Amino acid sequence: MKPALLPWALLLLATAPCPGPGPTADAQESCSMRCGALDGPCSCHPTCSGLGTCCLDFRDFCLEILPYSGSMMGGKDFVVRHFKMSSPTDASVICRFKDSIQTLGHVDSSGQVHCVSPLLYESGRIPFTVSLDNGHSFPRAGTWLAVHPNKVSMMEKSELVNETRWQYYGTANTSGNLSLTWHVKSLPTQTITIELWGYEETGMPYSQEWTAKWSYLYPLATHIPNSGSFTFTPKPAPPSYQRWRVGALRIIDSKNYAGQKDVQALWTNDHALAWHLSDDFREDPVAWARTQCQAWEELEDQLPNFLEELPDCPCTLTQARADSGRFFTDYGCDMEQGSVCTYHPGAVHCVRSVQASLRYGSGQQCCYTADGTQLLTADSSGGSTPDRGHDWGAPPFRTPPRVPSMSHWLYDVLSFYYCCLWAPDCPRYMQRRPSNDCRNYRPPRLASAFGDPHFVTFDGTNFTFNGRGEYVLLEAALTDLRVQARAQPGTMSNGTETRGTGLTAVAVQEGNSDVVEVRLANRTGGLEVLLNQEVLSFTEQSWMDLKGMFLSVAAGDRVSIMLASGAGLEVSVQGPFLSVSVLLPEKFLTHTHGLLGTLNNDPTDDFTLRSGRVLPPGTSPQELFLFGANWTVHNASSLLTYDSWFLVHNFLYQPKHDPTFEPLFPSETTLNPTTGSLSTGTATRVAHQLHQRRMQSLQPVVSCGWLAPPPNGQKEGNRYLAGSTIYFHCDNGYSLAGAETSTCQADGTWSSPTPKCQPGRSYAVLLGIIFGGLAVVAAVALVYVLLRRRKGNTHVWGAQP
Repeated sequence: MKPALLPWALLLLATAPCPGPGPTADAQESCSMRCGALDGPCSCHPTCSGLGTCCLDFRDFCLEILPYSGSMMGGKDFVVRHFKMSSPTDASVICRFKDSIQTLGHVDSSGQVHCVSPLLYESGRIPFTVSLDNGHSFPRAGTWLAVHPNKVSMMEKSELVNETRWQYYGTANTSGNLSLTWHVKSLPTQTITIELWGYEETGMPYSQEWTAKWSYLYPLATHIPNSGSFTFTPKPAPPSYQRWRVGALRIIDSKNYAGQKDVQALWTNDHALAWHLSDDFREDPVAWARTQCQAWEELEDQLPNFLEELPDCPCTLTQARADSGRFFTDYGCDMEQGSVCTYHPGAVHCVRSVQASLRYGSGQQCCYTADGTQLLTADSSGGSTPDRGHDWGAPPFRTPPRVPSMSHWLYDVLSFYYCCLWAPDCPRYMQRRPSNDCRNYRPPRLASAFGDPHFVTFDGTNFTFNGRGEYVLLEAALTDLRVQARAQPGTMSNGTETRGTGLTAVAVQEGNSDVVEVRLANRTGGLEVLLNQEVLSFTEQSWMDLKGMFLSVAAGDRVSIMLASGAGLEVSVQGPFLSVSVLLPEKFLTHTHGLLGTLNNDPTDDFTLRSGRVLPPGTSPQELFLFGANWTVHNASSLLTYDSWFLVHNFLYQPKHDPTFEPLFPSETTLNPTTGSLSTGTATRVAHQLHQRRMQSLQPVVSCGWLAPPPNGQKEGNRYLAGSTIYFHCDNGYSLAGAETSTCQADGTWSSPTPKCQPGRSYAVLLGIIFGGLAVVAAVALVYVLLRRRKGNTHVWGAQP
């Protein structure tokens, strides 16, 4: 592990409340150009509000904005809170994003400062600064959250009415008018202009010259009333615009000139621009699309093979949903949202790899049927398809194929329209976007801590450690992964502290990633999430792209943290304490230390001290208490936040492990041994059951891989896990040579290879003909006998007359 640097926490030891009257802008008592700083006579660090140590002008220079997020397409007007101009007419506002992208802001009639978010080619938290002197200085700083276009509220964008119709316009039976709608209040102006913008990526792929660009193309309407809807009849665009095949519409105030960048606007979703394509497309869309599909194939054959570096898909739906460190729900096919899987018929749920591949920025997709079987493109056009451009993009963003949404549109979605939707040539697409069949998938390993608190290590060892303090749950030098937790006593109904503790905060960092902390909120009892010691708001967004990780919040009581290494944390509220689960990919084997044990498939060395000494199995609770105390956090490497004087006095100034706190050990326990709380006991049981269910979901399964049907034949079955059987049949005119069935065996091999279908009638058909002929003869004989008997003749068939 790299040596710990002196953290922000130690600087708090020297921080004192800010003295004297309001400071001047160029004094050290000011937060001008000092946001995030702790040094000096007063603080500009986010923790200062809770400690009462902020410079008096903290809110003037360290900006809080509303709204704090919007589409990365830009055009969102936001206001700076807690700050007003005394003479708004004299201010010239310039807002600068990422030190290079500038937009014009303004001051409204009440003196509030406004900025407009720019068109970006990335998602995530974007730093910005504000100038009130026409760009001479930018002393005020804040953060804007740029969001993937598909994660933006419908209130904030224009809607293509029947979007499928827009993207099929000009194909068979799709013509007439198109309409779009929007919320008038989202763009408060009398008249509007509606524009078409196109997206392209030019230059040699994977070279330094490969660039991404949004371009203004032409207006659809100018200076029309802002009524909230617009209908028009599309006409083919002039030839000079035909190279743009994907884009979006933008609605702006008519006072802005056409194509003016970074003004308040509403955008539609990105979509295939079928409606503006040439007459050649409308006259014969299938032939046109086939030509484009062939051109895409030729380009793909020249590009690097990105499939080799993608992660393997989980074999089952339960594995896919449990492996939350590496995979996350695909919003285009989500069983919790009704399984509307437009592009994956037959699937009920898909997941995407969270992290893009390192070299090519590509993504994996895995789709599953209702019975949990992985759906493969080799069996169905609804199967999962990998992506040359990850839909969510990839750092450092901005350059192809790492632009969120748009790179994916160009290299994966638009080609799907060419080959599968506008022309019936889907096998050509699927050949270059084959599903991964999971033979090499290895589930992650799981460890948990919950209740008062109980620990289950990665190798399955169970123990209880009731320390009061801050402790290392996990350290892994492989990626410099650190997970730390704070444990505090519970409180009984009479207000006294219990002799048992539980987790109240968990913090994580990997390498030089952001630091995320999840803790119990004092007033609500729910969760509070901090990013680099600053409390986050999730009132607008439940998903955030952060440095080295993704963050997702569900229903306010469960937080998922997905790290660049594929490791994942889930933190939730269980009773009065936190429950935390840690998922580690197989590459972490032999690389972990801490309270969650040594991941090496050997539970006997899970109680390893910092010195390397191992406590043997059967260690007494008192000795385990010393094991836990050995893994205390040090101030110099603490990831936890101290933003109240209670936390400063009890956890920063004091020893990290409280030596005066004496828990109840099992030999001393009564009915409620530690916390004295029935609710805590119930929550502990529930958390343990959740851990066991997740362990069950993550059990390894054996896959034999996809088995092909025979040429001139078919197969029944699309499940390729151990115990599954595939049945084979031949087409009419062919006979089966080989086994009629093949079963996936426990060693990962098929019991029989795919049989052949040879020309000629099969034995079954021949026997059918033979026995069918005999049946006809027997039937004729029976009729003859019956007729003779009706005439009184007692002779039987074959007897002499």
